[in-house]
Amino acid sequence: MTRLPLILAALALLCGCTFQGTGIAPFNPAPAPVSERDLEVPFVPTPPEVVEAMLDLAQLGTDDLLIDLGSGDGRIPIAAARRGARALGVDIDSSRVSQAVLNARMAQLETRALFRTQDLFQTPIRDASVVAIYLMPEINLRLRPRLLTELRPGARVVSHAFDMGDWRADAHEVVDGRNIYLWVVPAEVAGSWTLTDPDGSVMTLDLDQRFQEVSGTLSGGGQTLALGDVTLRGTQLRFIAGGRTWWALVDGGTMTPDPAGGTQPAWRAQRNS
Repeated sequence: MTRLPLILAALALLCGCTFQGTGIAPFNPAPAPVSERDLEVPFVPTPPEVVEAMLDLAQLGTDDLLIDLGSGDGRIPIAAARRGARALGVDIDSSRVSQAVLNARMAQLETRALFRTQDLFQTPIRDASVVAIYLMPEINLRLRPRLLTELRPGARVVSHAFDMGDWRADAHEVVDGRNIYLWVVPAEVAGSWTLTDPDGSVMTLDLDQRFQEVSGTLSGGGQTLALGDVTLRGTQLRFIAGGRTWWALVDGGTMTPDPAGGTQPAWRAQRNS
């Protein structure tokens, strides 16, 4: 019986780091690896050039926390850590986690790239600003509700090879014949809003939403206007009504002018209960 798994597990324990302020720490890998036939997603490494393109597409920065769901040998979290981000990789196969821990240690990035043996469906993702996946199409669809509801608006999801069904990607690239997709988690804007202009005029903004696709009307002063050129990217909502372009930042049940739209009147909108 080889002692290598025990040695790798010991190395993992030596890297028992925690990201400050998030409570994220690695799990000790389980003693027995998972059989390949028991895995829902087989381990197929992502080529290095695709890894880098995924991080570029997600615009990964030093302030980001990337979580890789199904991290295999750890190459995506390690590449993210090399860029100065914090990264967590999770995999259900403990032998892959042990390998990833060793790879991070060899790259001298073990304090920035942590790894857990864990089912990806049980992994908390709330703190992630970027989620990376290379899963199967059906797994993507099973994971999609969690990505939309547990991640904060504006978080990015980047996928190698497979899309999210009818959740249209915000960006798509082909790298060496391989597809990579990016989604920006949209704020929830559907419903009725009361919009108040600085002059005291009050209007009603009614919005329909499916993922980042939004339509609606703006009513006030005895007329109802259909919104034009509506875009929603994370917390940033933009639309045209009555010859005026509205740039909004969405924060829960409140909208305020988005500075990205330049100088605007200090209007405000509140979601109607």
